[in-house]
Amino acid sequence: MYDVPRSNAFDDIYFSVENGAEESEFVFFKGSNLPQSWDTNSSYTIAETGFGTGLNFFLAWELLEKNAPDLKLKFISYEMYPLDAEEIRKGLSRWGSRFENKIEKFLSLYPEQRETGRHILEITPSLTLCLYIGDVNECLPMTQDIVVDAWFLDGFTPAKNPLMWTDTVFKNMARLSKEGTSFATFTSAGFVKRGLQAAGFDVEKTKGFGRKRERLIGKFTGEAASK
Repeated sequence: MYDVPRSNAFDDIYFSVENGAEESEFVFFKGSNLPQSWDTNSSYTIAETGFGTGLNFFLAWELLEKNAPDLKLKFISYEMYPLDAEEIRKGLSRWGSRFENKIEKFLSLYPEQRETGRHILEITPSLTLCLYIGDVNECLPMTQDIVVDAWFLDGFTPAKNPLMWTDTVFKNMARLSKEGTSFATFTSAGFVKRGLQAAGFDVEKTKGFGRKRERLIGKFTGEAASK
């Protein structure tokens, strides 16, 4: 066990008390069949609800370097309450030696003022972070001209942060998806499952990480199910 950063806004932790990196790898990357789904000579777009400490982003960066250095990866993330640089360093301290160079490179580009709106960070020639700061229900509809390959639904638990798990979010996910676009999330809440199904996603309930019995994964088919 170790100290896990907690959000004052939502009175919830940013990741698993057991091991946040292992949880992310299991829920989001394994749930999205990454890196196996990458065409290393092409491009790929991951979109995430809830940037938090950036843990998923750093794991994606690491995976890119190790498995697909020629891939062009765009990572889009939506965050209502962005952390400052020191909070990010502290939140990722357990993996400081693992991500040390990446964290400092990222923070050298991280917007100090963190104003509402879109911030594009060219991290490496192969990796771009597009960080939207603000309410995801407002930012997602403004997102244009992209096709998402994988969604990481990583907001705080729906019981404490219901505004990140809305029909607006699910409908805009569908708008930005193609047939076969995947999603993965740690939650198995019934209204999340039904909302995704109504937006055209095929949803499967599978084994969760650690104390969480179940999670949801699936793909976009465009065939909406009634709630």
